[in-house]
Amino acid sequence: MAFDAYDDYEQSERVQQWLRKNGVSIIVGVILGLLLIFGWQQWKGHRADRLAKAAGEYQAIQVASAQSKATEVETLTDNLLKDFPDTSYAVFAAGERAQRAVVAGQLDKAQASLEWAEAHASDDAMKGLVQVRTAQLRLAQDKAADAIAVLDRVPADTYKGLAQELRGDALVKLGRPADARKAYETAMSALGASAPQRGVLQMKLDDLAVAGKQGA
Repeated sequence: MAFDAYDDYEQSERVQQWLRKNGVSIIVGVILGLLLIFGWQQWKGHRADRLAKAAGEYQAIQVASAQSKATEVETLTDNLLKDFPDTSYAVFAAGERAQRAVVAGQLDKAQASLEWAEAHASDDAMKGLVQVRTAQLRLAQDKAADAIAVLDRVPADTYKGLAQELRGDALVKLGRPADARKAYETAMSALGASAPQRGVLQMKLDDLAVAGKQGA
């Protein structure tokens, strides 16, 4: 029993000595841990607040667009891109601005908007979508080689069917029917059996076959 009491006393002394030696480090560690937890929660709250505000700005753009208030749409888009450039809503708004520019025949302005959207896209899916749109614009500008260069940047397995179809279109413009056929076939295999785009792809493949026979 005496030995048990001595062991308990010795263990208590060792604990106290250890605490005296390391107590400051423990306290500092606990404080830092609490600060990190508090900081993380604050950051998440700030991020959620920013996203909510950006969503509100984007919704206002949609309302103004539905009411055909072109000047207001552009002003709201400017504000969204300036104040919330790190959100997906800003990327969407830039893409819509590019689409409006294409409709107006302002292809250079469309290109600038798409470049901004690509630079600020935060994930592969969004970046890939912007790059596909950019490739479409390059084709509309009769810049097939540039379109292919853009498609080379599209992340793997994102919009594969559409990207390969556009590659085929560009290769046709460049006079490379064999390569275009391969691209169309790859696009076809990437699409589901019931995808409506399969019919368009088949027509493009048939056109290549006809052109090949006529050129033979």
